[in-house]
Amino acid sequence: MVSVGSVLSWMAENSGTLVSQAIQHLNIALTALVFGVALWIPAAVLVRDNERAADLFIGSAGIVLTIPSLALLSLLIPVMGIGVAPAVTALVLYSALPIARNTYTGIQGVDPASVEAGRGLGMTDRQLLVRVQLPMALSVIMAGVRQAAVLLIAITTVAAFFGAGGLGNSIFAGIRLSNANQILAATAVISAMAIGLDYGLYAVQRFLPGGTEVRDA
Repeated sequence: MVSVGSVLSWMAENSGTLVSQAIQHLNIALTALVFGVALWIPAAVLVRDNERAADLFIGSAGIVLTIPSLALLSLLIPVMGIGVAPAVTALVLYSALPIARNTYTGIQGVDPASVEAGRGLGMTDRQLLVRVQLPMALSVIMAGVRQAAVLLIAITTVAAFFGAGGLGNSIFAGIRLSNANQILAATAVISAMAIGLDYGLYAVQRFLPGGTEVRDA
């Protein structure tokens, strides 16, 4: 019979395995998040003044997010093999929608009066972007990064099925062995990591301009 006590007991007996898999899990998810931030924020900035290109880009990112993770990883394996590489690639693609959409929305939501004031001071488009638009959009952009972080922590679970490691190994092993304690223990750790990462990034967001007003966008 499954109970809180039996799950905690299983966690205590297998703490070493859980810690090792949690480190693998975080490493994969955070690597993908860093690549996602490095790719999708600049991409959204590039299309900020072209509504058609922005719609196409964000729409494509939305379509990618609808592809089941098992299917996307299966499509990448013939090209990249199994392991961490296809898992990180798939996760980077999944991070596109929340990061790019919030970056575009944040820039478009900057007060036009602030932009005009910058133009009145003789700023170029590049100076307006760097000194006015991006700083004022940072809290909205960070909200997108938080959404992506939670999403990636969850999806990384499936990556274990393709040899990437992480806490998904415990969940799949628990399914094979019909061990509910193992499944619940690994799930609890994944949820705790997602919640902790979300609150950690929110703490950073609170120090950004408008960060106390924007929780999600």
